[in-house]
Amino acid sequence: LNRIHAMFHRAMKIAEQEHLISKNPTEGVAVPKPNYRPKQILNDKQLEKFMEAIQRDEVWRDFFYTELTIGLRCGELCGLKWEDFDEEAGTLKIQRTVHVKREGVLDVGEPKTGKGNRKIVLPATTAAMLRERKKTALTEWIFPQPLKPEEPTNPHSAYYHMKAILKREGLPGIRFHDLRHTFATHALTSGVDAKTLSGILGHTNASFTLDTYTHVTGDMQKQAAGIVGDFMTDILGEEWKPWEESARMAKEPSA
Repeated sequence: LNRIHAMFHRAMKIAEQEHLISKNPTEGVAVPKPNYRPKQILNDKQLEKFMEAIQRDEVWRDFFYTELTIGLRCGELCGLKWEDFDEEAGTLKIQRTVHVKREGVLDVGEPKTGKGNRKIVLPATTAAMLRERKKTALTEWIFPQPLKPEEPTNPHSAYYHMKAILKREGLPGIRFHDLRHTFATHALTSGVDAKTLSGILGHTNASFTLDTYTHVTGDMQKQAAGIVGDFMTDILGEEWKPWEESARMAKEPSA
C-alpha cells in the first residue's frame, strides 16, 4: 500500500506541476505505517571477513570502506563529488543522490528526504583515506565509474559487485542497504546516541532511528539497566539492598 501510494503521489505531483490538475489529491492521505522486519546485518566476524575481502579489491575498496564507516544510502554514496569533501575539517556534505532510470540511464537528483541534505563529520581513518584518494582523482566524482570516470558509479554496479564479494567469501546474501543497517547497528551498540546517529543517517528524527533499530534497543536497555545498577551501588554501597530491606521489614511484627 505504501508503494502504491508513493507511485500515485509522484504521478499526481507531476500532473500538478504540469497544470493538468489544480491540486494533488494524494496530499494528506493517511497511509499505514511500515511494519519493519528485523534488519539483516553482518555480525562482527562476518564484517571482519568482508573488510578483509575489500582490502584486496583496489577498485572498490574505498567505496565499501566509506559505506561501512558512515552508512550512506547507495545513491548518496555514488553521488559524492570532491566539492562535498572538506579536507581540513574532515567533513562530507551529502546533497545529491544517483538513481538508475530506464535503459540504465543515470539520474542525479536531491537526497531522499529533507534531512537528507546534511554534513557528516568523518571518522579520522575515512577522512585520511579520502585525502589520499583525492591526490590521484581524475574527475569531479569521488567514486567514478571504473570504465567511465566522467560519470558517477552506477548503483546497480555497486550492488552486483557487493553480491559477488559476499558469494565468494561465503557470507550472507544481504542487500546493499543492509550495509547501512550494519553500520547503524554497530554504531548504536558501540554507544553512539540515537540523536547523533539520526543526523548521520539523514533520518527525519531520532525516534524514527530508534523505531527502525528496535532489534538493537532492547539490548541497549538491558545494558543501561546494568549501568544504572552499578552506579547506584557505587553511590549507596554494596550493603544497601532495598529488596532485602523490604523483606526484613515485612517480616518484623508491628509495634
